[in-house]
Amino acid sequence: MQEKWLLPALSLALLLGTCSALYEDQIKKFDWRGVNVGALKQSRVDLNHFQPRILVTTYEGVVASLCVKTGELVWRQVLEQKPRGDVKLLQVSGFADDSSDTAAAPMGSNMGFDMLTVQGHAPALVRGWNTNMGALEWEWSIMPMNTERAQDAMWIYSKSVLYHVLPAWRSHLEVTAYFASSGHSTGSTSKVIAPWITSESCTLSGTFYVCTDGKQLISLDLVSKSGQVIRTSLEAEPKGKTQALTGLNGVVIVDGKPISVNKDQSICGDLRSSSFAVGSFNYRKVLAYADLSSGILRINALYLDNCAPAAELEQSLPFPEHFGTPSLSNFDCKQKRNGEGKNCLFLFSSTSESIVAVQHGRVRWSREESLANVIDSQFVDLPLADTEGTLENEMKGKAGDIASAFLRRITTQAVQIRSLFLHVIGLGPPPTDTQRAGLVRDSFGLHKMLVLLTRAGKIFGIDNVSGKHHWQLHLPNVIGFANDEQMRLIVQRSAKHFPLQPLCTILGKNAVSGNGVLYRFNPITGKVAEGGLVQLDYRIKQLSLLGETEKDFLKGILLLDASNKVHVYPEHAAPLADGMYLYTADLKTAELAGYFVKYAGGQLSSTHIWNARLGGHNSEQQIIGVAGKNPIEHVHSQGRVLGDRSVLYKYINPNLVAFVTQAPDSTHKSVLNLYLVDVVSGSVVFTMTHRKVRAPLSIVHSENWLAYSYFNEKLRRTEITTIELYEGKSQANSSVWSSLQAPPMPLVERQSYILPTIVEALRETITERGITNKHVLIGTASGSIVEMPWHLLDPRRPIASTTQGREEGAIPYIPELPLPTESHINYNQTVARLRNIYTAPSGLESTCLVVATGLDLFVTRVAPSKTFDLLKEDFDYILISIVLVALTSGSLIVKHLASRKLLKQAWK
Repeated sequence: MQEKWLLPALSLALLLGTCSALYEDQIKKFDWRGVNVGALKQSRVDLNHFQPRILVTTYEGVVASLCVKTGELVWRQVLEQKPRGDVKLLQVSGFADDSSDTAAAPMGSNMGFDMLTVQGHAPALVRGWNTNMGALEWEWSIMPMNTERAQDAMWIYSKSVLYHVLPAWRSHLEVTAYFASSGHSTGSTSKVIAPWITSESCTLSGTFYVCTDGKQLISLDLVSKSGQVIRTSLEAEPKGKTQALTGLNGVVIVDGKPISVNKDQSICGDLRSSSFAVGSFNYRKVLAYADLSSGILRINALYLDNCAPAAELEQSLPFPEHFGTPSLSNFDCKQKRNGEGKNCLFLFSSTSESIVAVQHGRVRWSREESLANVIDSQFVDLPLADTEGTLENEMKGKAGDIASAFLRRITTQAVQIRSLFLHVIGLGPPPTDTQRAGLVRDSFGLHKMLVLLTRAGKIFGIDNVSGKHHWQLHLPNVIGFANDEQMRLIVQRSAKHFPLQPLCTILGKNAVSGNGVLYRFNPITGKVAEGGLVQLDYRIKQLSLLGETEKDFLKGILLLDASNKVHVYPEHAAPLADGMYLYTADLKTAELAGYFVKYAGGQLSSTHIWNARLGGHNSEQQIIGVAGKNPIEHVHSQGRVLGDRSVLYKYINPNLVAFVTQAPDSTHKSVLNLYLVDVVSGSVVFTMTHRKVRAPLSIVHSENWLAYSYFNEKLRRTEITTIELYEGKSQANSSVWSSLQAPPMPLVERQSYILPTIVEALRETITERGITNKHVLIGTASGSIVEMPWHLLDPRRPIASTTQGREEGAIPYIPELPLPTESHINYNQTVARLRNIYTAPSGLESTCLVVATGLDLFVTRVAPSKTFDLLKEDFDYILISIVLVALTSGSLIVKHLASRKLLKQAWK
């Protein structure tokens, strides 16, 4: 009997011994990740497959499958960077325009596919995918003879053949056919003379190449052997660009109206809509169309065989404003389980880069894909609870005397006791919306509202602890500035000034007029504040943030327009702009200009005071990087103690900005130049040149040091150079820095290191008081975020170990920098297409809040000097309580015994 249970017990013990996992406090406790795919480009909804799925390609170069019920990712494949990863064709087996098309391969071949994609142009990659697992099954490539024209190439899939269409504008079309599964050419390239084709007026609709020419459409059937030119008359000259209607061969959309140039494909009547999609219902082809009017989305459909309305598909539903304007991408229908009717799922893309699924007359689920293109971020403090806010407001009040302060304190505490009693018996005031949502400041300032601004003009308010989306807004027709400058998100007032509400402002450009736009809102609730959207009558050239006003603790925004006139918003903060300095930089010409702002007679004016040209004598250099210091940064220590106990004072110039230029060179291929410029006086403090290096460039500037990474073309590796600036062993001015009094030129320490990976982003950690050690966060091309201590990047690392170096704690110089896995703050939570890292201080001096943005979103916190101001979670409170009670009791007992002993001695 014992032998019967011996073998199962032994097997269980072996299984338990091989189990390994992370502890709960090691993963996803202080961090979270959002996974995205990007703005929708093409889609196929398939509800009748044995595994219902939604297959999509996006403008970010992603191929993915979404769950029909929830919209969650089933699988995702992130392709190469653009232009190599730009998907030009998506073909799913069973979704061809012609019913005779098939994706099956010949008998015995392994070159069939569930889904086929064509991406890039030089070379073009044709890939076959397994849609159940997202696995790549095969691929082949084409390298065009003329790579300059290859980016305009288009692709057609018809009857297991891929057609490569290469236009030569205003000349001809070159059409080459390949077997889709193998890549073998079916014959020679055919040339079709077409002198009317242009890039602005032509599109490809199935096998028809269609162009607009005045009041007519000129089209060619590229597969037909006749090569006949088809001309179709239009009622009026098109106002917008012609678009193809996916799913119907030879049908295009002209100003919202579908028009067929294919005699075998008819279109029903005078139909107009903002978006169309083709699908099937009851085994018949259906043309569905959707329009948004007064916040109501209406979906209608027609049978293509008899133009009769498909009443079963008609739906009407309220469409949230923050989704923007919808565009119908694809749809499919499935028989209900009870056999009565069918369920249809409509998939929409929108101007806010959202993916929205509509079913049964309501929004079933949505994906906020604009988060794949975050351009600015701010951590905003949460408001206090009402009772805590009242107490803090009382503490800030200026008491006239002790008696009045004491009376006010007693009154405040009496009100708090009354509120507590009413809350206990259930008669207290109801909680506010922010309190009900849990948006209340914690004791350590770790819980904040993460406000994100995206490229599509969408703004999100996200809980940085849980990742919950509390609110979202969309700004239509608001884009970034010139010189590829993105929109800006500025915090004008934080939540620290109770009872005043916090205030944020978005600055951008009107997409129609080009003038500036301001949008002001409450970052905690997402509601409009202080007038909301403000349309300016001038173009914004430069902007800066002023100091706080004593009236309402509001930081004004200083704006420089295209005619170099100065404006302040709000206007009552104009006196604070007196004596301010601004600079502008032209990225293409590498020209810098400095301006002085003066306030006199109630008016603001600007004076051009300096100019600098970094482009060289032939203006070939272009600015590829600009890095200033963080305006909220605090420098705790102004010097560095050397081994001989002397102090080397830091060169802490708050007006110092780093500019990096790049230019081609006939000898060295590419030259990278670094300039450190004082933007108040216009003086160049330091310059450095790197030959045979090029972008990608990442740069971070803090305190008295600078770090930037680049690619060394000569040695084919990524390097990072660090620079430290010092005044010397005597300090010119320890209290106030002035760029106008000719400060001494700094002593410069520099060093370069080798990194084993490509760097995509650099950012320094920042804390509230600047006491904590500085670390540099390195975002790599593989999606990892590495926390690098500054003492490893220190340019003063000695070549050999010396006594003075050991006294300073400097590590001997080694050119290779290791990236150990324990330094990866996102462990296995890879951030695809990592672009930027943002940091912000928390209420704890030891802790820095971090958000990494790219295709994915990752939020966490780091403690560069460990959590020296916070007790550990496994701290033994019971033991320390017992010790304290024992010490207190012991002291009282000893005191009593000592007093008795003294009394006895006194009686002797």
